Amino acid sequence: MLKELKPAFVVFGLLTVLTGAAYPALITGIAQTAFQDQANGSLIVQDGKTRGSRLIGQAFSDPGHFWGRPSATAPMPFNAASSGASNQGPLNPALEESVNNRIEALKASDPTQTAAIPVDLVTASGSGLDPHISVAAARWQAPRIARHRHLPEEQVRELIASHTEGRQLGVLGEPRVNVLELNLALDKLAATR
Repeated sequence: MLKELKPAFVVFGLLTVLTGAAYPALITGIAQTAFQDQANGSLIVQDGKTRGSRLIGQAFSDPGHFWGRPSATAPMPFNAASSGASNQGPLNPALEESVNNRIEALKASDPTQTAAIPVDLVTASGSGLDPHISVAAARWQAPRIARHRHLPEEQVRELIASHTEGRQLGVLGEPRVNVLELNLALDKLAATR
């Protein structure tokens, strides 16, 4: 019986070393060498302080900042440990109620804004962590930002344009704006005035 078990233990030991140590070490080494920023979370560091990640949204509620998509994570927004959608279908009354509440909150934040509210400002993404909004969603917020920051609206629109990311590989997705990067640039602009 020991004769039959010995090869099994040898294979088990070799596979443990290969798949449990050698392969992860190799992949980690490649990632740290070739894709260091991405492998370490695509962190945004400003003035020596980590402000967040380019990959995970943050909750902004100050009227002088751009607001991102709502987060579907619980118990706190943009919690990467509980990433996922709300799983509420289009006919679910709870989804309709939450979207209507978000619409009312957006209208209350800027009563002078009469344009249609872009859908990504009232619906969460599939992951609940999306750090981007559409260019239309950023432009929709520009008048509110300009008033609260005492900036010309055109300057806010130029800031949006300079932070607009194009389609991936030129064809995938839609142009978008990273909310954290845009807000950091807005803060920097306001600090220089």
